[in-house]
Amino acid sequence: MAVVKLDSGYNIGVDPVSCTFSGHPAETPAKKPHVPQKNDLPALSIVSTGGTIASRIDYRTGSVTSQFDAADILTAIPELGKVASYRTIPLASILSENMTPRIWQELAHAVYEEIARGVAGIIVTHGTDTMAYSAAAISFMIDSPVPIVFVGSQRSADRPSSDNAMNAVCAARAATSDLGEVTIVMHATTSDDTCSIHRGTRVRKMHSSRRDAFRSIGIDPIGSVAYPSGEVSLNRGAIRRGCRKPGIHDRLEEHCGLLQFYPGMSPDLLEAYEGYKGLVLAGTGLGHVSTSLIPSLHRLIDSGTMVVMTTQCMQGRVCDRVYDTGRDLLAAGVIEGGDMLPEVALVKMMWVLGNEQDPIRAGCLMQEDLKGECNRRSTHGL
Repeated sequence: MAVVKLDSGYNIGVDPVSCTFSGHPAETPAKKPHVPQKNDLPALSIVSTGGTIASRIDYRTGSVTSQFDAADILTAIPELGKVASYRTIPLASILSENMTPRIWQELAHAVYEEIARGVAGIIVTHGTDTMAYSAAAISFMIDSPVPIVFVGSQRSADRPSSDNAMNAVCAARAATSDLGEVTIVMHATTSDDTCSIHRGTRVRKMHSSRRDAFRSIGIDPIGSVAYPSGEVSLNRGAIRRGCRKPGIHDRLEEHCGLLQFYPGMSPDLLEAYEGYKGLVLAGTGLGHVSTSLIPSLHRLIDSGTMVVMTTQCMQGRVCDRVYDTGRDLLAAGVIEGGDMLPEVALVKMMWVLGNEQDPIRAGCLMQEDLKGECNRRSTHGL
């Protein structure tokens, strides 16, 4: 199959037999143009990790691949130059499924160094599939007096329907606003009119391909950015700029797992987590698994593995005091995870166990609201 780029910007696949190739020699890669900066604008840093926002079509395979760095993004989206001046840090060039805790630690150091340089805010470009994990990780590892804004795109820059430019510009606006926490900024609707600002510990990707894929879970978005005006509106609950002193706590315990319960699950699956420091369970409803799993969970906990229960439901919280199964889980030593999202609970567990050696204190920290990941009350809306 040959991939042909049309003048409209779309790509089509055709049978190579029907094509006539000119046989031109391979082009010499063009030298990257200099991007002029306005020094009278706020100073931002762009830390690039790759993803679709930094991707274009790879005609070798016909698929999208991560090929840009932060400087390329500035060249491709000149409107960014009207918002701020930029320092670019190409940390990685990966698709987000290849993100790891080790790269989170490298990212935390890169972000903290930029905070120490005195920038007004930091933009992290990231693939959307695991961006919520990374935003949560940086939320726990970094105390920041300035905005740290994660941004990505659902559609690559070479597509006419790409959302990369608007998302990037709205992220820059958020990074120069009065925010003072880790957020994700992405399309609020399928139209090109508003981006939502989501707290980094309360957000999930809810659609595989829509441009408005991200939703705040259990809370409303903490703000919005109008496009193209760039007006930023922050809710009362958003952490403001300067409220936290800068700090970094980058230790992570990687030997933690996340397991979703399903009917008929064999207790043998829990054997795979023997020797792990922690395990997050995404249980049903109020936080339940079948009674057949409880003895295995008891043994796992007795051997030194922390087990935290979350719920598969999008709204509500764990309460293991209502039914017998829940009470048996508590008696076995399972820790209730409140209304934490399972993936956020996993990242938090890595951070807690990396920084707290005392198991009792670690268990208390898992139930304590550290970076807006736990709500005191759960909303009833969907």
